[in-house]
Amino acid sequence: MTASEPKLILLFSGKRKSGKDYVTDLIQKRLSPQLCCILRLSAPLKQQYAQEHGLDYEELLGAGQYKEEHRAEMIRWGERRRQQDPGFFCRVAVCGASQPVWIVSDCRRMSDLQWFWSEYPQQCASVRVEASEQTRAQRGWRFTAGIDDAESECGLDQGVDFDWTIRNDGDVTFLNRQLEGLLSLARERTLVHQCTQDSIQSNGL
Repeated sequence: MTASEPKLILLFSGKRKSGKDYVTDLIQKRLSPQLCCILRLSAPLKQQYAQEHGLDYEELLGAGQYKEEHRAEMIRWGERRRQQDPGFFCRVAVCGASQPVWIVSDCRRMSDLQWFWSEYPQQCASVRVEASEQTRAQRGWRFTAGIDDAESECGLDQGVDFDWTIRNDGDVTFLNRQLEGLLSLARERTLVHQCTQDSIQSNGL
């Protein structure tokens, strides 16, 4: 169960090395961790996978070679779990989230978006982070068969009319300009939340 209903859910997706984590971390810093939390669907997946296979969960969370060595099999394992229960990792990820703004930093499949759209139809906005292959290669990306052509990378390439598209090719000034609309939306929603909290406190509730 979540501690409270969110006012805004930003559903992020993007290719490997497009910089999703960088962008979402930047948004959280601009809004503050008190108002905004980052939820990663991969975290409960990696935790469960590590438990079942005797692996180092913390290493799987990182961006190093350890995760890359296990990525392909972990993807296949995750697909099997999703086939059994499409919303399993989504439900675990949101458990305990209490901030008014949620950032889901790693939506990879249509089923991820559909679960949030179904559970929170009024709060969701979908965001696509894009970067050129040249930029991604500079960040360490290399095409890997079985990963870059799998649903986990390609599942949202088509069929989604994203509410926002963010270009992230390394120009920080341009990136910040693009984020202003999202930040304004989040502040508008959290202002309503803050006014409600202040009213509750002033009434001694």
